[in-house]
Amino acid sequence: MRLKYQYLIIFILVALTVRLSAQPDLNPPVSPVLNLVTVSQLSGYSEIYWDLSPSPDVSGYVVYTYTNYEGYAIDTIHNPLISSYIHTSLISSELSRSYVVAALDSSGNISPLSNALNTIFATVKLDSCNRKIEINWNSYPSYPRQVQGYTVLYSIDGGNFSAAGTTGQDGNNLVLDDFQFDTRYCFIVRADLEGGCSSFSNNRCLNTKMQRPPQWINADYATVDPENEIVLSFRIDPGSEISSYILERKTGTSGSFSQIYHLTRNAESFLYADAEADISKVNYYRLSAVNNCNVPITVSNIASNIVLSLNRNENNIDIAWNPYKEWKGIISSYKLFIKTGMQYEERYTILPEDTAYSVMYSDLMYEVTGYEVCFMIKASEEANPYGVSGESRSSQICTPVTEIITVPNVFTPDNNLINDLFAPVLSFTPVSYHLAITDLKRKLIFETSDHTQKWDGSKNGDPVPEGVFLWFLEIRMPSGKTVSRTGTVTIIRPGS
Repeated sequence: MRLKYQYLIIFILVALTVRLSAQPDLNPPVSPVLNLVTVSQLSGYSEIYWDLSPSPDVSGYVVYTYTNYEGYAIDTIHNPLISSYIHTSLISSELSRSYVVAALDSSGNISPLSNALNTIFATVKLDSCNRKIEINWNSYPSYPRQVQGYTVLYSIDGGNFSAAGTTGQDGNNLVLDDFQFDTRYCFIVRADLEGGCSSFSNNRCLNTKMQRPPQWINADYATVDPENEIVLSFRIDPGSEISSYILERKTGTSGSFSQIYHLTRNAESFLYADAEADISKVNYYRLSAVNNCNVPITVSNIASNIVLSLNRNENNIDIAWNPYKEWKGIISSYKLFIKTGMQYEERYTILPEDTAYSVMYSDLMYEVTGYEVCFMIKASEEANPYGVSGESRSSQICTPVTEIITVPNVFTPDNNLINDLFAPVLSFTPVSYHLAITDLKRKLIFETSDHTQKWDGSKNGDPVPEGVFLWFLEIRMPSGKTVSRTGTVTIIRPGS
């Protein structure tokens, strides 16, 4: 009987055990902690690391991408001891990706999603106008490891990475203030976490291939041409790849430069005639190479025209001018040109430090064939570093011819070389000329149409006696005025 009860108790216990073991396990495991997400610098894939769930019946883990608070499973790992995963997608090179993980137990229960961590996505932007590179990135979460700051690493032409700069924990931007042309730059952003851990961004590269700017622009000259235009000449570094140049002018020493022409082609030289400039004033010019942001990157030296001033005081003609500004070489000399007739002739060489010169009108008056005397200055350059010898001609300045006729009333033709000849004294060269001399009975003794020919007191080679003679003069002056005069001249023959 006792044995029967023992069997009954054993049967009941076995039945209870079977019933209990047959009930499902509905308790999910504890969530793992996602502790690091980073981008592999070798593969570009996202690497995900987590702390194992403390639950005893974990059989594996599910890895998710995480968007808008929703997890999207990408893989299941059926190994409870695995605590990392590599997402073999290059999506991290295109955008920032967030991840979460969940623990899976033997009953198929899935834990709540872990905390989310995201990759750092870096972008770079080349500012060729200001010669800068800007690096931007999104923030890395500060849980479970506090972000202490960010370090931007860069590499040049495939070389080793080094630090370009750092920011604080809230930084999302760094600007590289300069770069080399025709160079490949690569950038990585590193989040520096507490405990010595780091999360790296994608590797973002760019090439700084740009148009090569000119190393120099030489303003050869600013000169005034016969049409009273200011002609400008520039030489440009032949190695330049820039095809945009701005020509600017400033009138006078005050004010600012303003654009007068935009050259839109690649050139080694450039000529321009400024027909709008006031040549009575000093105008300053410069040529600038500009980038695609219209920012000047290379600027020439200044070129200016030369303006003359003239002050006349009786026989003195005082000429002054502004110094030429400003060659890259030096001014070798100024040359003064004078026009007394049809064309200019070089007359005087003047030291480069001088900007004034005086001319005696009496030295010019017998050369004058027009109604005015004109002056022009030419400046010359030497020692230019680019082998250019610049020349600048000023605008011309003129003064009217002094039309004075003086006729002597006595002369002594005794061959002593003093007052031996008779002729009107002119301060100009006449356009036409007629001189006739008669005795008091109006009998012709001497006649000429050559203003340089003088009467020697003879008729047909024989000396005339002492006495008074009549003269008749008709002159057409350079101004166009015709003058007719008459008078007397007395011949005295000493010792006769």
